[in-house]
Amino acid sequence: MKKEASVTYAAPAAPPAASAELPVVQENPVAALRRLASRIGTLCWVELRKIRHDRTELYTRAIQPALWLLIYGEVFTRIHAIRLPKGISYLAYLTPGIMAQSALFIAIFYGIQIIWERDAGVLTKLMVTPTPRSALITGKAFAAGVRSLIQGVVVVILAAILGVSLTHNPLKLIGAAIFLVLGSAFFACLSMSIAGIALARDRLMGIGQAITMPLFFSSSALYPAYLMPGWLQAISKVNPLTYQIDGLRGLLIGYSTTMWLDAVVVVGAMIASITCASLLLPRLANR
Repeated sequence: MKKEASVTYAAPAAPPAASAELPVVQENPVAALRRLASRIGTLCWVELRKIRHDRTELYTRAIQPALWLLIYGEVFTRIHAIRLPKGISYLAYLTPGIMAQSALFIAIFYGIQIIWERDAGVLTKLMVTPTPRSALITGKAFAAGVRSLIQGVVVVILAAILGVSLTHNPLKLIGAAIFLVLGSAFFACLSMSIAGIALARDRLMGIGQAITMPLFFSSSALYPAYLMPGWLQAISKVNPLTYQIDGLRGLLIGYSTTMWLDAVVVVGAMIASITCASLLLPRLANR
């Protein structure tokens, strides 16, 4: 007689214990800002270290402002073609404009560098780090600002050699340095925004060359706005370079200007350009 096979049924397993929810740790805003500032500072330092390895750019870029001051400035000083307030020479009026122009020419082609970093694979590596896109853009923008500050010192030295009397007030000098850095940061971010649209170095070069001189000549760098025709005055009023130059003039030579308006426009333009460049950065990186 065959024995019936016994079947053993396993007892149902106990339901898994409910997993404990991990507490959400809220980061201290002050610590977050410190970390962001540290990352921006690190990226800015990395950009500036490139100058230590190759200082040729600093030397070659000093030639153009020297020519503007030595030739254009001296000629217009002699012919007295532009009426200025008493006590302000044309060379003194021109110096802040050439300072801002030098910064513009440094910053407006900064997007070429970020396209080169994309082609070399550096930008992709930076994008996968926890560093925010705005920190990447801001670090590069302020690196351009510091480069422009070095160029500004060169212009001040040239102006002093030519006998231009600038302010000796340290607070006003610091304010002028801030204006120069913020304006350069704006134009660097404008260039990186254009890079996010153009996506190629050749196209960016063409666009940069097309807008650089109109920006310069539609500002108050070479002549007061009241000498411009009406249509050019309208363009000058929406040109951030005008407000940067007016702020520099007010601080360096005591030229009459609305300082608070100059500061608001320059800071607002810089914040808007950082935001725009940060939004366009993934498009450039994924190209």
